[in-house]
Amino acid sequence: MLIPFLIPFIIAIFLAINMGGSGTAPSFSAAYGVNIIKRNLIPGLFGISVFIGAIVGGKETAKTVGKGLLDPEMMNFTIVSIILFSVGISLLIANLFGIPQSTSQATVLSVIAPAIYLGSLNTNKLFNDILPTWFIMPVISFILAFLIGKYIYKPIRKRGYTISKAVNESYFLKGLIVFMSLYVAFSIGTNNVANAVGPLATMAGNELNIAEKHFVHVLILATLIIAPSFGIGSSFFGHKVVQKTGKEIVLFGRIEAVIIAFISASLLLIASLVKGIPTSLVQLNVAAIIGIGVAKLGFKNIFRKTEVNKFFAMWLIAPLIAFSISLLLTYLADKLNLLDL
Repeated sequence: MLIPFLIPFIIAIFLAINMGGSGTAPSFSAAYGVNIIKRNLIPGLFGISVFIGAIVGGKETAKTVGKGLLDPEMMNFTIVSIILFSVGISLLIANLFGIPQSTSQATVLSVIAPAIYLGSLNTNKLFNDILPTWFIMPVISFILAFLIGKYIYKPIRKRGYTISKAVNESYFLKGLIVFMSLYVAFSIGTNNVANAVGPLATMAGNELNIAEKHFVHVLILATLIIAPSFGIGSSFFGHKVVQKTGKEIVLFGRIEAVIIAFISASLLLIASLVKGIPTSLVQLNVAAIIGIGVAKLGFKNIFRKTEVNKFFAMWLIAPLIAFSISLLLTYLADKLNLLDL
């Protein structure tokens, strides 16, 4: 009993390490990009903030991932191991390329694969809540950043405030940027930790026959195990993805960094707390960065001079890899009589 129970937890820790690497970019790329925070401080600050966010606001998203797409009674050792392993591999590939990836989309597609194979997909939750949120939220992030960049930031810039040494070197602005980085990491905790915790908690509840009223306690225990691994992942993979988003997409100033962080974190927090929808903070963040970049450079320049095209390609490929691996492993497990459903 103990060994099969430990296997999905070990895989979940592996997944959380990869999610930590991917999630570091939208959290601290802004602060790192404008040289306010040292690289070696990022993993610790990131890990603590993610942990707090998961404990405070991660319950609803964990329920969606663990119970909202696939019949929760089917979440056993084998299925959960397949789901988490598939996501982990797809994110590892993205991290090795240094491209921050959507952990939420990879996870959802990994859950959808066995749900389709077993004929137990909750299409209402998928088509009415999750998919619309995925399409609408990045568009909102882009539009908000573009409008703020064009109609608020540009006038301020013309008056010289953005290049003012007194403004840029003020402790208030520096502190605000660091606070926003922590705010983004907190938002990640409310949403992305659920990608590993949700399936784990549902599996544990099933295998240990834990009553529904005690499910929240299982969620908390799983969070205590998984969330710290985000900080480990940040230390392993964080620098490469932070370098990509903070230094290479577009050169932005400190005021812009606050705008980017606030928009992306707030939208993710809304998705987490209002409906518990697993959503890509990476895409919200990059959409905001592109919005600011377009306001400064125009559409042609932002796509011609930056790494944006590579980001879109990996966003499409990694979730499809997760889906394909999950579907293949579910098929093989079924043929080997390992599903035990």
